[in-house]
Formats: sequence, structure tokens, C-alpha cells
Amino acid sequence: MKLKLGAMPDNSVVKMTVSIPAPLKAQLDRYAEIHSREFGTPVEARALVPLMLAGFLAKDRAFQRATRQRGRGEGGDADQPQR
Repeated sequence: MKLKLGAMPDNSVVKMTVSIPAPLKAQLDRYAEIHSREFGTPVEARALVPLMLAGFLAKDRAFQRATRQRGRGEGGDADQPQR
């Protein structure tokens, strides 16, 4: 089986607390179970979330475009919360 996430990297972290719906937590737990079985290393769902978010941001074309524009001084709202 080829999961989208690879093996767990060794990264320094910043703690952040979020609330998610129970069905999403169940899906994350299931993903963690499959990931653990696939790579032979136990992993908790909360350890996978940063990798999933990083992957999401890396593939979001609008976010990437806004980030590049901001770097060129063209404004952009890449770091502004959406309302």
C-alpha cells in the first residue's frame, strides 16, 4: 500500500491546540493505525496532523501564488485569516 504520507520525520515542534469533530478524529485514528502497520512504527494521529497540514499547504496553488506575490511586495493575504 502506498500512503500519501511517508515515514515520520524528526522535527522540532511548536505546540498548538485545535478542536476537531469526532468523525474526523476517528478518521485520523484509522489513518494512524494503517500508517503504523505500513511502516512498522507506532504513531498517534496527532503526530500525523502537522505532516498532513504541510502537504495541504504545499499543494494549495492559491496559497503558493499569494506567498510568491507577497515575497515580491505585491501584497497578498497568505498569512491573513479568512473570514
